[in-house]
Amino acid sequence: MTDDLTPVARFLFEAGTLKQTKRTGWWMAGVRDPESVAEHSWRTALIASIIAKLEGADPAQAAFLAVWHDSQETRTGDVNHLGKKYAPGADPAAVTADQVGGMPEILASTIRDLVAEYEAKDSPEAVCARDADKLECLIQGVEYKAQGYANAQRWIDNSRGRLITKTANALADAVLATDSLDWLRAALGEKSS
Repeated sequence: MTDDLTPVARFLFEAGTLKQTKRTGWWMAGVRDPESVAEHSWRTALIASIIAKLEGADPAQAAFLAVWHDSQETRTGDVNHLGKKYAPGADPAAVTADQVGGMPEILASTIRDLVAEYEAKDSPEAVCARDADKLECLIQGVEYKAQGYANAQRWIDNSRGRLITKTANALADAVLATDSLDWLRAALGEKSS
């Protein structure tokens, strides 16, 4: 390999900042230490693969899209919906183009194409990844509500109302009918609450 991978190395350090970048919308719900963008993106990718598989789409591509869906927030931060009213968001394609500048073209074009596909919203995998983004927010809201953050209900309701696929809607119903610690009770052989 003769390509200079220094720009890739720089991006990997840049991507690491998402581990400290908090999802700011949760502050309005009173959550003092909300999840990071990286934490959100990991579970979103997992959910995207599940939705896609059950919808007959490509689960690997849906997860791939979900992994990259908030990658621009290394440069813009996490701007919540209220903030976007006053400061319209940066163009994800433009931010991505800057992020991948100098990378080997085979990698740079792949990342640009992923972001473009996610933003276009017209492939089955992009629809699944976008639903996963909303469903992850709903699940996080359920978890925050269980921790005593009653205002998280707004995020639960808003996320629920934005789901498109049959699978995401069915999963939302299942999540809302399940206690956030039922998985632990089942693993320990205990009865659900």
